[in-house]
Amino acid sequence: MSNRLIIFDTTLRDGEQSPGASMTKEEKIRIARQLEKLRVDVIEAGFAAASPGDFEAIRAIAATVKDSTICSLSRANDRDIARAAEALEPAARKRIHTFIATSPLHMKMKLRMEPEMVLEQARLAVRFARQFTDDIEFSPEDGSRSEEDFLCRVLEGVIAEGATTINFPDTVGYAVPELFGETIRRLRERIPNSDKAIWSVHCHNDLGLAVANSLAGVTIGGARQVECTINGLGERAGNTALEEVVMALRTRGAYFNLECGIDTTQIVPASKMVSQITGFAVQPNKAVVGANAFAHASGIHQDGILKARETYEIMRAEDVGWTANKIVLGKLSGRNAFKQRLQELGIELESEAELNGAFARFKDLADRKAEIFDEDIMALVSTEEREEGEHYRLVSLAQRSETGELPHARVVFAQGGREVVCEGTGDGPVDAIVNAIESEAKSGAELVLFSIAAISPSSQSQGEVTMRLSQAGRIVNGVGADPDIVVASAKAYLAALNKLHAKERVNPQTERI
Repeated sequence: MSNRLIIFDTTLRDGEQSPGASMTKEEKIRIARQLEKLRVDVIEAGFAAASPGDFEAIRAIAATVKDSTICSLSRANDRDIARAAEALEPAARKRIHTFIATSPLHMKMKLRMEPEMVLEQARLAVRFARQFTDDIEFSPEDGSRSEEDFLCRVLEGVIAEGATTINFPDTVGYAVPELFGETIRRLRERIPNSDKAIWSVHCHNDLGLAVANSLAGVTIGGARQVECTINGLGERAGNTALEEVVMALRTRGAYFNLECGIDTTQIVPASKMVSQITGFAVQPNKAVVGANAFAHASGIHQDGILKARETYEIMRAEDVGWTANKIVLGKLSGRNAFKQRLQELGIELESEAELNGAFARFKDLADRKAEIFDEDIMALVSTEEREEGEHYRLVSLAQRSETGELPHARVVFAQGGREVVCEGTGDGPVDAIVNAIESEAKSGAELVLFSIAAISPSSQSQGEVTMRLSQAGRIVNGVGADPDIVVASAKAYLAALNKLHAKERVNPQTERI
């Protein structure tokens, strides 16, 4: 058995299934480039048959990324598989990942198919996919609730047809570590041709056991691929967190005795990029990438750390990409220094015009804010990408609040190329802004989440506001950043309205692994 563990990242596919986490093609490309710098082995770039937008994003990533295998998900039917193959054509290395549900509950209630029909469709899907690539992954959806005898028949059949990776998913986060690991071990022992494929695990975090289940699948079950996402992003309670699996392997190397090719110094930059693009803040006490992951408040702990870091730290902050975050840019910084910092942050702009526009925004921000941090630059570039060609755009804002008086806001925003002036009142300044915008936009959307976070550790920090809107079953996140949190709130609300307006950006996934 190989001692190398394959890291399969599905942030761009399964991570995007988290309500409100839908990403644009440009945002997906940025994250894919960072995953390549992280040295992820396989990038699942999306679900090609789900929407034209997802197809184009996969194709663009396939043409851009050279060092990682690019994968597209597909249901077990010819149409989905052919669409995935077409999207993956430009890839230097490509994989088709096909799946079908195998649990009695899913087969009866969702697929409305008899087990023999499911078995035959799984075999035919892998056979068809082999026409396009030799790298085929198969997943029995809801595997952890499937009957073992039936699983053996299905998995033996798809391996015989040419599946090179067998992924065992805990689709609903039902598994517990020892049982999950033992199930994979028994399957590998019972299936005669199990040695012809690499075994993989894909765990959800509904019981908070995704990482533990994944590692049990590796140590007990013999799996040699882990499917995971940056920050554990994913639907419901999320997926296995890449950073936690990788650092467990590194920190407890003598126990796991496994190698992986991840460049751990790129973990924190990847975490920050995904958080900033999706608007899903990382909790301060999150393992490895949380703001408090290497912070110490206890006097006893601080004393120990000063004497020897190993007393209370099992990892070095530098090893996962944390830095002192020194201020390297300000209003006197030149264009070349700014361009160099963009490259260091993994931000690649397509043209000189885009670079000039970003630099102009940087200079404007530097005039208002003396200290410019990496997070400021990432927010600045992301905002610029979102605003290009969008239906709604903030032009100006005036807001008045006074003790004992009802807050009032006057907002000017562009709507479809024309400027709209609106006014509104509310319980607070943000409520007044939302009411003013809604008086003209008339979206009818419900605000289901409002959060504010400081982008950088400074009293001059930009505020990053996330607003989550729900409209007719669609859920979107809008993110806005500005030194004035009231302005940031207006930007966030308009960003969310833009996503609602862009129908093609609806969360595209129709099935789940």
